[in-house]
Amino acid sequence: MNTETFCVPCLLGTEGLTADELRYGGFAGVRAENGRVYFEGPLSQAARANIRLRCGERVLLRLASFRALSFDDLFEGVKAVRWQDYLPADAAFPVAGYCVASQLHSVPDCQRIVKKAVAERMKSAYGISWFEETGVKYQIRFALMNDQAELYLDTTGVPLYKRGYRLAAQQAPLRETLAASLVKLARYRGREELIDPFCGSGTIAIEAAMACCHIAPGVRRPFDGEAWQFADGRWDQERQEALAEEKIEKLPISASDLSAEAVELARQNARRAGVESCVSFRRADALGLPYTGRRGTLICNPPYGRRLLDQNQARRIYDGLGRALQGADSLKKYILTADEDFEECFGAKADKRRKLYNGMIKCQLYMYFRRPVSREAE
Repeated sequence: MNTETFCVPCLLGTEGLTADELRYGGFAGVRAENGRVYFEGPLSQAARANIRLRCGERVLLRLASFRALSFDDLFEGVKAVRWQDYLPADAAFPVAGYCVASQLHSVPDCQRIVKKAVAERMKSAYGISWFEETGVKYQIRFALMNDQAELYLDTTGVPLYKRGYRLAAQQAPLRETLAASLVKLARYRGREELIDPFCGSGTIAIEAAMACCHIAPGVRRPFDGEAWQFADGRWDQERQEALAEEKIEKLPISASDLSAEAVELARQNARRAGVESCVSFRRADALGLPYTGRRGTLICNPPYGRRLLDQNQARRIYDGLGRALQGADSLKKYILTADEDFEECFGAKADKRRKLYNGMIKCQLYMYFRRPVSREAE
């Protein structure tokens, strides 16, 4: 059985979480780099990774890696790949990619070169001069970083963060993979209370419930790699194994929001995710909730003052939240925001900070562990 190399792109700051997830899942040869994690295994591993990964964005099959200082280098490197081993003659093979800190910096030009080189190799292999591309899609992706080119086939298709349960969202939604990463960072296992007082679309609560109920995030959605000519029955087998592990139960997870519309949307999303019975949803003001005496974990993504509210409004919320949490000594607190002055507004320095990206927005996760939140005397 041939061993392949796979690449899992991930949000910056979540590489370690994604690598740990792969290692604990039994994947081999795991190594993390900036913004991506690699692993090794047979082609069938693509099915398990797609269905079970919570933090990664895609699962890419790496086909080649080579230096490319010129368009000729790029063309020859792409053409050297045995594309006929992967793509049938009627395959649709669109090309997408990016260039970072490389001599070749024009993405459209690189796309055209890659497309032309693949077609030339296919012409030679299949003895035809024109490809209608009417068959199954094989998405080709390239990455040019520091003049090093990597070529991939995208086994995922629609990115992994699109689980399928969130058909609509509130403004500024939290990406599902980032919400799952927050739950992992908090090491939440469902044994104690979890509170999200700014639930929005309910993503944090839903991802926490899915993890606790052993619901694989990709078990109910399709993937491009399933339809490929070299796909085997492993996809169906992995789905059945994942479904057999599910255990739905009521959990001490509560999610609330000031917006009744948001709460109803979160409840609908939880229903589609199969965890509506696991989470308690209600309309409530985060600044008026009772926190003192509650034991467990608070994870939230309050407004940043960018896409929702303005900065002054957001900072008033941070101040109010800090006051509301005074005396909540038994709550671990994980608060994600892009505002660099959060700690000053909140009234306490975090025990630990971690840089994360919510899409393209650089954020900090401010973590407070089981100690009183103190504010300066007024």
